[in-house]
Amino acid sequence: MQILRTTSDNLDFQNLVKKLDVYLAKIDGEDHAFYNQYNKINTLKNCIVIFDNEKPVACGAIKSIDQNTMEVKRMFTLPEYRGKGFAASVLKELEIWAKELGYEKTVLETGKKQIEAIALYKKCNYEIIPNYGQYAGIENSVCFEKIVKNINRVEL
Repeated sequence: MQILRTTSDNLDFQNLVKKLDVYLAKIDGEDHAFYNQYNKINTLKNCIVIFDNEKPVACGAIKSIDQNTMEVKRMFTLPEYRGKGFAASVLKELEIWAKELGYEKTVLETGKKQIEAIALYKKCNYEIIPNYGQYAGIENSVCFEKIVKNINRVEL
């Protein structure tokens, strides 16, 4: 497994996100347009792509939402690579990067229908929080938070 820190200009990241959007359109159904408006990638500066034998298989990104908080965005693993630890590795690297940049916590949103994602975030010690920002009051959203200011690479 190789981990690449990059930006949203990276073509491997862009191609994985296109597959993510197709996947989410199926899961979200008529709610997809609402969520999609908050998932633009043209300005993401902190993106991760994970490779398995030089093939891009998973991605994720973080973006600042205030001076203490980074939001985890665009988490995706190719279906045939799920259950092998790639998503957890993306998340761990994003948490480390957020801490290195001086942020105290990461937050994220996922849909209630995304059972695997919810299980991943709970397994990675994310706590459910009240829906924040644009997700406040959205019935289908579940929001999570993790304090990263005290973590060490070894603890992850």
